[in-house]
Amino acid sequence: MLSPEALTLQHWLSPAFPTGAFAYSHGLEQVIARGDIADSAGLEVWLSEVLRYGSGWQDAILLSLGLRDGADLDVLEALTKALQPSAERLQETQEQGAAFARVVGQTTGRRLPSRCLPLALAEAAAPLGLPRAFVVAAYLQAFLTNLVTIAIRHMPLGQGEGHAVLARLLMGLPELAKAAAAAQSEDLGNSCLGADMAAMEHETKEVRLFRT
Repeated sequence: MLSPEALTLQHWLSPAFPTGAFAYSHGLEQVIARGDIADSAGLEVWLSEVLRYGSGWQDAILLSLGLRDGADLDVLEALTKALQPSAERLQETQEQGAAFARVVGQTTGRRLPSRCLPLALAEAAAPLGLPRAFVVAAYLQAFLTNLVTIAIRHMPLGQGEGHAVLARLLMGLPELAKAAAAAQSEDLGNSCLGADMAAMEHETKEVRLFRT
């Protein structure tokens, strides 16, 4: 899809956009430190689980719900906060969402409130008129790209191996994004307990490279 609106979305979700995503590992730092992930195969399994059954899937549905006509973003915001499994995860989505809304406001002249990241994107992207599945897929690509970049920096994983993992995971995003675009609030759920517990454990570390 080649349009000014699509390019705007890509700009907002690019690593250059100042949301500070590089500072958040989404619990990945903890599982690497514990030795639960030691190679590209382990990384791919962990990312796939988070993407399909954890916070990746959950955020994709919340984003989709926020993009729908007549969406009550205040109600969805309260739900998003309630669904966060730990203080760090709540901090992550709130701080990135606030940074995202602030910079979109500065570049577009719109007054956007601070919201959790998927809903901040929903509110900003709704006027672009892009298909929901397209917006969800772009969001998930940015989510995965950030985590693979962190893994490359934080574990013995070369650029080639890391991006091979990312390339394989991206192949499944169109189908996943379509499913999220058609999902209802009843489809929300998170069954990645290991990842959530790692995030809780990370909160207690005295020395941390990443905020989450």
